[in-house]
Amino acid sequence: MIYFNNVTKKYCNDVALEDINISITQGEFVAIVGHSGAGKTTLTKLILAEEYPTDGSVFFQSTDIHKLSSRDLTQFRRKIGVVFQDFRLLPNRTAYENIAFAMEAIGKQNREIKEDVPHVLELVDLTSKASHFPHQLSGGEKQRLAIARAIITQPEIIIADEPTGNLDPINTSDVVNLLKKINDLGTTVIITTHNRNVVDQIKKRVITLEKGRIVRDDKDGKYML
Repeated sequence: MIYFNNVTKKYCNDVALEDINISITQGEFVAIVGHSGAGKTTLTKLILAEEYPTDGSVFFQSTDIHKLSSRDLTQFRRKIGVVFQDFRLLPNRTAYENIAFAMEAIGKQNREIKEDVPHVLELVDLTSKASHFPHQLSGGEKQRLAIARAIITQPEIIIADEPTGNLDPINTSDVVNLLKKINDLGTTVIITTHNRNVVDQIKKRVITLEKGRIVRDDKDGKYML
């Protein structure tokens, strides 16, 4: 599904990633771990074509992501839902409206929005908070809302960049369990984290980065740093 072929990314004289070779298959749950500055976020930005490799190529199926036209790149990015550490919710819209906005942005009709949003709110256990604004939600609720917004368009891949970084242990566990549930439904999930408990709870493939290089790739890994 996603394949990194000898990818190196440099910023001026600094090497962010070096000689990366990764293959992620459809339906996998992959944790990318490493200390701050190891290259985790750069790797996800390369998948989204927000950054371009200095050397090598990144493929989605058989397509070189970084050779897509602007129009095709937009279509490709719709296959990916992104969850951020800082939520990035629209502060002046309710929980319902935050999710609906993601559907409106890709041209979905009101009928589809009215049908789909309640189902996703139920999936993330926020039905009772549908009319609440982000400032009325807890940190865990905000992140579950961000996940709901990411999955409402039924993407093939979810990329979660340090999604539990601002959460307490209980909310962290809830978010991880939700991502596992989404993965069980067939969506590929890629999560970056430096939280040992998150990795040990997932109990799936772990790719460890250190100074921009892959130092471990374990099918059923644990946090080894």
